[in-house]
Amino acid sequence: MRDLKELVRVARSAADQAARFIRASAPPPDAQWTVKDRNDFVTEVDRGAERVIVEALIGAVPGSAVIGEELSPESRTAADVTWIVDPLDGTTNFLHRYPQYAVSIGVRVDGVLAAGVVHDVPRDLVYHGATGSGAWCGDRRLAVSPGREPDRALVGTGFPFKRPGEIPRYLEQLRVVLAGSSGVRRAGAAALDLADVAAGRLDGFWELSLAPWDVAAGSLLIREAGGVVTTLEGSPDILTGGSIVAGAPAIHSWLLALSRID
Repeated sequence: MRDLKELVRVARSAADQAARFIRASAPPPDAQWTVKDRNDFVTEVDRGAERVIVEALIGAVPGSAVIGEELSPESRTAADVTWIVDPLDGTTNFLHRYPQYAVSIGVRVDGVLAAGVVHDVPRDLVYHGATGSGAWCGDRRLAVSPGREPDRALVGTGFPFKRPGEIPRYLEQLRVVLAGSSGVRRAGAAALDLADVAAGRLDGFWELSLAPWDVAAGSLLIREAGGVVTTLEGSPDILTGGSIVAGAPAIHSWLLALSRID
């Protein structure tokens, strides 16, 4: 059985090194943005941060594997410890100097999500947690928001910006959630949105299409803070890629029912 506290320490150290690398890197000019997909960019800053993280993680835990957005398929090898890494969640925000981006590292042990770290780069805040040990920001323990009525809830979301075919379905969901809540926010970095749910700043969050590295660490934080995270279909397995619904228990149930609207 791996020592989860030690794995969190390793992840925090790697995320801190990557955050310092990102802060020292100026956003590159438009001509140096590589287009991976519709409205989805990658730069040498993303790749450089990932190299820093991989070197730190593999150096500290030999034999572990790393799953990352910019890594080749050969890197996605099964291991007893697997790191699920987004070296720069919120790349578009970073490129536009909008201060909402993070380093996200989830830790899967023997196939089970067991720990996570989200490092808010501009604010230099570190969210971390492990199964059975709670979720924390620095030395402050996190808890999802109290039992709040939906009409008092503040809900986070993400747009289906890479999948225009999903926009009509999403807009209908947005219409219903806007009508039933006190407000909806979209900041553009899912890892930080999920950390905000864990910290009780957002009561819930939903998005139609996210990758495992977008949600691994943040989902662990929410669960350890007393919240619930599932897919839009209600499955707790959020690491297969796809939709996510998260929040305090009552808000999660309410949001899950509303967001199933087609």
